[in-house]
Amino acid sequence: MAAEKTKAIRIARTGGPEVMEWVEVDLPALGPKDVRVKHHAVGLNYIDVYFRTGLYQQPMPGVLGMEGAGVVEAVGEQVTYVKPGDRVAYAGKPPGAYAQVRVMPQDTLVKLPDAISFEQGAAMMLQGLTVQYLLHDSYAVKPGDYVLFHAAAGGVGTFACQWLKAMGANIIGTVGSPEKAELAKSYGCQHTILYRQEDFVKRVQEITDGKGCAVVYDSVGKDTFLKSLDCLRPRGTMVVYGNSSGPVDPVDVGLLAGKGSLRLTRPTLMTYVHDRSLLEPMAADLFKQVIDGKIKVEINQRYDLANVVQAHQDLEARRTTGSTILLP
Repeated sequence: MAAEKTKAIRIARTGGPEVMEWVEVDLPALGPKDVRVKHHAVGLNYIDVYFRTGLYQQPMPGVLGMEGAGVVEAVGEQVTYVKPGDRVAYAGKPPGAYAQVRVMPQDTLVKLPDAISFEQGAAMMLQGLTVQYLLHDSYAVKPGDYVLFHAAAGGVGTFACQWLKAMGANIIGTVGSPEKAELAKSYGCQHTILYRQEDFVKRVQEITDGKGCAVVYDSVGKDTFLKSLDCLRPRGTMVVYGNSSGPVDPVDVGLLAGKGSLRLTRPTLMTYVHDRSLLEPMAADLFKQVIDGKIKVEINQRYDLANVVQAHQDLEARRTTGSTILLP
């Protein structure tokens, strides 16, 4: 029997956005724990750039895309979490969401509540689950904590500002323009810093009366890491969860002692989503925040999946805000 076909993005080599090609591919046969999902929407995230450029390596030809939402078309005989016809969403490995239809392991799939649309599901899973573990596990934010969040107007940042506001935190966000400052404030960020014009360490010290922040959340990496440490209070926590400016240089752990017995962690969502005992309560918490209206999923950009080259160009040029989805 001939393999079923679908259209998907593939890369034959790593590089710029132009290496992505919209091609017809064979769908693999279902394994015993596999699920075939027809996508209604796919999420765009900076981790997709890391895979495309080769910062995160994979065999070639390569696939891209870490989150999506759609309907289950078929399941393997040992699948227990979902059934055909279920509305589902997911975020996490293996990559391959840039496709009309895909076959994937059941592990990262969760049922999508009827109150949440496919577009919302595709836009919220990776960013929303990331924020859930950042604010509750990497550091447990408490009411009144001063929190510095880099890229506060980005996809993760806008989720974080809303959730932090609901938790009663004092939010300081770095942004790249006055327009992005207004956007971050609209999501609950009380203090914004234009990092291209202002010394963010100095501004943080002014805002906190010299006490520093309980935690810094940094997805920028190389360009901000050392200065971010200077924004922390003694025994504060530095959370590096991305590296849009490049990987952080090797760290002398003595630096953490000299700056006030600081804590440093480098978490990834992948640690959480393949453990159902962690994933399911995280997803339930995220869905509740959205359904209760505490977090609004703002989709500010939509692109056809076939036009993903333009989407990546806009993402890397920092022309996007909030969440972006790709439509198969």
